[in-house]
Amino acid sequence: LFLSTFTLAVSAGAVLLLPFSIISNEILLSFPQNYYIQWLNGSLIHGLWNLASLFSNLCLFVLMPFAFFFLESEGFAGLKKGIRARILETLVMLILLALLILGIVWVASALIDNDAASMESLYDLWEFYLPYLYSCISLMGCLLLLLCTPVGLSRMFTVMGQLLVKPTILEDLDEQMYIITLEEEAIQRRLNGVSSMVEYQTVELERELEKVKSRKTNLERRKKASAWERNLVYPAVMILLLTETSISVLLVALNILYLLVDETAMPKGSGGPGIGNASLSTFGFMGAAIEIILIFYLMVSSVVGFYSLRFFENFTPRKDDTTMTKIIGNCVSILVLSSALPVMSRTLGITRFDLLGDFGRFNWLGNFYIVLSYNLLFAIMTTLCLVRKFTSAVREELLKALGLDKLHLSNNPRESETKPSANGHQKTL
Repeated sequence: LFLSTFTLAVSAGAVLLLPFSIISNEILLSFPQNYYIQWLNGSLIHGLWNLASLFSNLCLFVLMPFAFFFLESEGFAGLKKGIRARILETLVMLILLALLILGIVWVASALIDNDAASMESLYDLWEFYLPYLYSCISLMGCLLLLLCTPVGLSRMFTVMGQLLVKPTILEDLDEQMYIITLEEEAIQRRLNGVSSMVEYQTVELERELEKVKSRKTNLERRKKASAWERNLVYPAVMILLLTETSISVLLVALNILYLLVDETAMPKGSGGPGIGNASLSTFGFMGAAIEIILIFYLMVSSVVGFYSLRFFENFTPRKDDTTMTKIIGNCVSILVLSSALPVMSRTLGITRFDLLGDFGRFNWLGNFYIVLSYNLLFAIMTTLCLVRKFTSAVREELLKALGLDKLHLSNNPRESETKPSANGHQKTL
């Protein structure tokens, strides 16, 4: 649990470091001779990036595998059971795993590039293996962000709609509360009258009662909300989300044009002007603030999209119902996403901050076709997700008008809702 907590702290540091660097650069530009900010310099920022990279490698390759193997270990046969025996088994498993990974990379490198320079680099563990391995992990994290972020950008509208109180337009909340209360009482009477021998009817009625109680709670919350919260906060938040998403797509489109015209737009290397020498944004401090907001928005959207994907849907942690193995897996996933976020922000052109430390040593950042394809895929997938999100209602109505709604061509979850009938069987609505 302590190792997982430390990993989450490193993830938070990796996420916050890029906004901290951007705002530090603008502060140094605004107050170059101020005595009280002399501690804020390029050496400090560079050291923080190196520490974030170091701890990310440490958590990803040492601490989290140690936590997983320690959780599964029981101690070798013949040894006295206890913490020491489990730690010994865990260390042996880690050494074997490291030898296995190094052997695979050794053989693959020797088969792909069998020359003297490549063979010499095979003996250099610190300068070759770890940066190359972390570069592969970062590429996987960026590809995962490419899947999660467009889904999360469209999913954010639904999530905020569930958290906020929607405007009451042509609705009678008192009448809906009365209907919900009658429905709850009817289900409660049926539940009290069902014999204990009919177990499946009891389970179905309990599920339906929980759904009705949830709807009643939502209606009570909407009824207690003030007029300002209903009629002002919800539209303002929706407009803000739409604005941030549109700006993100626009910046990616502009970055694609920069990549086609100017080769200096490539994210490879750290040959920028340095901290405090030039502004990272065309619009100065205001542009830097917008970049910081977009970076946080992309991180939140990527996490929401990660847990919205069908493959990771059962991976979502739940209160008092999450195993330690699932907690470790969630910590590793968030660490990979947060470590790849600075790279993705630079690759997409959200910020012009040149990556410092080991974050800028990735080989694939210098490949023009990979970077251009990444930008194109992000722009296309985000646009398609948003179009599908905002045209779903129109699509449902067209399918109903054409009589194709019975073919289940849509993924609307309302079509799969079921309701128990009086005889205990389920009827599809």
